[in-house]
Amino acid sequence: MTAVALREMRWWDIDPVLALERDTFPEDAWSPAMFWSELAHARGPGATRAYLVAEDEAGRVVGYGGLAALDGTGDIQTIAAARDHWGTGLGPRLLEALLAAARRFGCREVLLEVRVDNERAQRLYERHGFAVIGVRRGYYQPGNVDALVMRRTEKE
Repeated sequence: MTAVALREMRWWDIDPVLALERDTFPEDAWSPAMFWSELAHARGPGATRAYLVAEDEAGRVVGYGGLAALDGTGDIQTIAAARDHWGTGLGPRLLEALLAAARRFGCREVLLEVRVDNERAQRLYERHGFAVIGVRRGYYQPGNVDALVMRRTEKE
């Protein structure tokens, strides 16, 4: 397995991220406009977003993640790793980098939604201190799949 570096996501990463997004989340992949909108809030003095990509030594985007922050609450918007990087520790690295971004934004808690049928991701989040606080019925469309809402409270 080649080394993977995390870096800030930029507009030129949208196309490779979309390819990975469609592979990882075929039923409910984000649109290009959704990523453009998020990145519009990721830079400058009023930034409220942090988006990262994971890039291998060949320059291939093999993962990404994003966080929104508002009034002391962070919300992990998305996180994914290429299938050939599952089990390599990339998911935890992305999550830890997003949690570090949440701390920089001054977040006291971090929320996320995860598909009820994605037990692998649920285990990752639980290992990092997230607990289920609710269910959003039919959250993931068009498949009408429920989402678990999970929260992690930051230590003082």
